[in-house]
Amino acid sequence: MLELESINHVALIGNLVQQMCVYLVVAYLLSKTPLFAPLMQVTVRLPDKLVCYLVFSAFCIMGTYLGFQIEGAIANTRAIGAVLGGIFGGPVVGLGVGLTGGLHRYFMGGFTASACAVSTTMEGLIGGLLHYYLMRQHRAQDLLSPAIAFGATMVAEMLQMFVLLIMAKPFDQATRLVAHIALPMILTNSCGAALIMRLILDRREMMEKYSIAFSAKALRIAERSVGILSLGFNEKNCTKLAHIIREDTGVGAVAITDTDKLLGFVGLGADHHIPGQTISSPHTFRAIHYNEVVYADGAIVPYCCSVSKECKLGSCLVIPLRDEENRVFGTIKLYEPKSKFFSSLNRTLGEGIARLLSSQVLSGKIEEQKRLLAQSEIKLLQAQINPHFIYNTLDNIRYLIPADPQRAQQLIGRFIGILRYSINNTKHNVTVREDLKYLQDYLVIQSTRFGANFSYEMDIDDACMEFIIPKLLLQPLLENSIKYGFQKKPCIHIRVRGWLGEDALYFTVEDNGGGVDETMLEQLRDILRSDEVNIEHNGLQNINRRIWLGYGGDSGLTIDSAEGEGFTVKLKLRRGGR
Repeated sequence: MLELESINHVALIGNLVQQMCVYLVVAYLLSKTPLFAPLMQVTVRLPDKLVCYLVFSAFCIMGTYLGFQIEGAIANTRAIGAVLGGIFGGPVVGLGVGLTGGLHRYFMGGFTASACAVSTTMEGLIGGLLHYYLMRQHRAQDLLSPAIAFGATMVAEMLQMFVLLIMAKPFDQATRLVAHIALPMILTNSCGAALIMRLILDRREMMEKYSIAFSAKALRIAERSVGILSLGFNEKNCTKLAHIIREDTGVGAVAITDTDKLLGFVGLGADHHIPGQTISSPHTFRAIHYNEVVYADGAIVPYCCSVSKECKLGSCLVIPLRDEENRVFGTIKLYEPKSKFFSSLNRTLGEGIARLLSSQVLSGKIEEQKRLLAQSEIKLLQAQINPHFIYNTLDNIRYLIPADPQRAQQLIGRFIGILRYSINNTKHNVTVREDLKYLQDYLVIQSTRFGANFSYEMDIDDACMEFIIPKLLLQPLLENSIKYGFQKKPCIHIRVRGWLGEDALYFTVEDNGGGVDETMLEQLRDILRSDEVNIEHNGLQNINRRIWLGYGGDSGLTIDSAEGEGFTVKLKLRRGGR
């Protein structure tokens, strides 16, 4: 036990900072466990409130045990647990945490036992009332503010010192105690609460960044579901799709609706959510009517099954499906049971899935309106692009996330732009400027993948930019240069040129790869002239046929190469087309 006369503020602050560091280590370790998940969310339901109570009550008790005995009193960091318990859990949890920590301190004895029991209870209640106020003001995000945690804990500690002066006897001893411990305890408890809140906030931000990288799951769903909705937006196809989405997301249930009825339902509650039923959920009506994402967590936004009171589902995320004019034509709904936490990853993933489904439905409608030949050739070209490219890009992003998060985020943005451009089937002809934007994103991603072994230059005249060309015209040529060039050389340079002639638009794609011999060159030229599909070199053949169908005459591809000296493809697009 320390004597008051032997204590100085600097030494006591140092001791309390050591105790605060123990808090931070414990909090960091807890952040790696599922117990921490409720703390990273603004909404805390009843099971999560219990977790919150247990965690912060343990913090309170730990703060008391690790404190420093000073003439029947204890200098401690107990307030951190009490205030944060209230901020996260609300008034009831805050009162419970404070009361638990206060009773524990009371039974340890000392002339400040009663005062500390009362003040600790009040500290928990202060945090809880702050939670209540911010939620009523619709400022839920401020609950995770380190500045607010600092201020609330400072006020709570000042109140504790006031209670000590009033309740602790003898008064002279209480006065001397407060004079020695007030400043160190106020500073360390306030800073400790802010640092723990900062840790929680950083953990949440990291999880949100990872949720941005939902591409792997979304692409897997897209891969498995491709072509399903293009066959029709009906009960059979929607049920198939709901099965795929539930398997890959792991949510409790998945539903797909149009604007009138349920088209597909898989998971918990399938016994009473029957496809063909008229929509009765107010959350679904709201999503359709207001064209907005609706999240009913079961706590702040109540959720109740509109079909059965015995339903085990406890939360619901409703995302509108939109057409090319941003009009709602249906919804996708993700559910979780009452016993399970709705992760932010699944919320983000759900919105991505909705965009993919919307694109698929629109693609199906367009396919019905287009000529079979033209559509099939575009689909074949897109199928050539995606499998080669997607998984390599995802690998690059996966390795970049821990090393360079900002660059990874930029790469994800470019990748999403490529996917949106290639999946969108509303336009089959675009301006040169639009296709070059897609091409630039593609080349940046390839540069990231191959590093110093890959370089490129683009020299496109401004006069070409508004010229209308078939979508995805140049990218397959670049892909061929990369694919076959690296087979023979370790370093590849590609040059893309474009200019407007008197009668036609011209492009050349040149690389310094290994090229081909004269025999192979003649075979490739024969393939370009042939009407028979060549599986191995269908990329060049498809481009040539698309140009001929759109522009006729002498439009098309010409190729030139010499073994060891690279490969050159020249495109000619006659002005005016057919």
